Amino acid sequence: MCLHDHDATPSLPPAALSRRNVIAGAAVLAGVTAGGIASASSAQAADTVARGRTGSLRPTTAAPLVVEGGSVVDPLTGHVAEDGVVVIRDGRVLAVGSRDATRRAVASVGSAARRVDASGRWVVPGLIDVHVHANALADARALLQAGATSVRSGSSSFYQDVAMRSLPDWAPGLAPRMRAAGIFVSPQLGDSLLADPELAPLAALPGGVTSTADIAHVTRVNVSRGVDVVKTRANPRAGLAEQDPRELVYDREQLTAVVRAASGRPVLCHAYSAEGIDGAVRAGVRSIEHGVFVGDATISEMARRDTHFTPTLAAISGMIGSSNPVLDARGREYTPILMKAVREAHERGVTIVAGTDSFGTDVDPIGSEVRLLVEAGLTPLDALRAATTSAARMLGWSRQAGRLVPGGFGDLLVVDGNPLDDGGAVERVRVVVAQGAVVRHP
Repeated sequence: MCLHDHDATPSLPPAALSRRNVIAGAAVLAGVTAGGIASASSAQAADTVARGRTGSLRPTTAAPLVVEGGSVVDPLTGHVAEDGVVVIRDGRVLAVGSRDATRRAVASVGSAARRVDASGRWVVPGLIDVHVHANALADARALLQAGATSVRSGSSSFYQDVAMRSLPDWAPGLAPRMRAAGIFVSPQLGDSLLADPELAPLAALPGGVTSTADIAHVTRVNVSRGVDVVKTRANPRAGLAEQDPRELVYDREQLTAVVRAASGRPVLCHAYSAEGIDGAVRAGVRSIEHGVFVGDATISEMARRDTHFTPTLAAISGMIGSSNPVLDARGREYTPILMKAVREAHERGVTIVAGTDSFGTDVDPIGSEVRLLVEAGLTPLDALRAATTSAARMLGWSRQAGRLVPGGFGDLLVVDGNPLDDGGAVERVRVVVAQGAVVRHP
């Protein structure tokens, strides 16, 4: 929302993963060399760098997997394959469908395959959480355990998300698939000034990063580090009682500077006020995060531009009951307003995507966001799409994630309950498979 103060010094990871080790690991995995930074978009270059550090190691895949007997759901069509089978090999779906249709694929993986009995339960594609903050391996594990097999970073402190993006190729099941954002393009960078030497000059700015030139510079540093997306803001945080989330910190001109400097990479924008949201939409951002006070005209503009809406309902409603009376009051005021905005935006053609704004190991299960979207007025199927097909399309994974199809990502959940009837079904997770590896099983 962000509920946490990312401008402040981040909490240290466990002793075995010191900040120095995090930065060093991030450098290696992100492709940093003595002579510069390798393009993170080049898988071949990344593999060359990694092999240079690890000798004979090569990217690996999990053992073959057969998930059988469950009702397999396709969120795109709403079709359910009863007594279905999903066969995963080399981290990808080999076959999906009835036992008869998958018989040959099951035979091809042979006795080496691990089998998971999903009888009496439902099988859905791995869920996608499009707004998380993961700075350590423990954060990645927590996200996976909560059912998010793919995520979009909402920024990290020292490019940990750029490093984390490489992990699925080397250790299947260790971290979700990641769209990395790098550091937050925000007036106050805090300790993230130390994330790259090119940011050091900004420490001398008395008022923070506010000029369009400096904003563009931070964005370009992110791009040079190989980010997939860029995160910025229009307003302060609702989750900090001392801040006013309706105050404008970046206007349309400043946000336009981010979008232009992002060089075609999608921009996600933290925004609460009507003015802030409208400026971000007209600046050309890809998605609005939070968006509580979105105006009527702005909703129309979002629909026209295909600007996505990530309401983070779990984070907003999570303020209710806070020991801080200001936060409790905000949660109670903002939640019904946001639910109404979600319902109206959806009815008018704005694509809703599911994001929890989880930070560190304090993770809201992505299934909870799906349930809250149903409570806001979406059908269970549309809410499921917000965490599968709609999210996959926004992240450029429409042919790989969000559905269980041959050649797609080998990511799935086994859940108790029919997600087409019950908005809370995907909260009741029994099995999590990520990159073909079983990471959660009763």
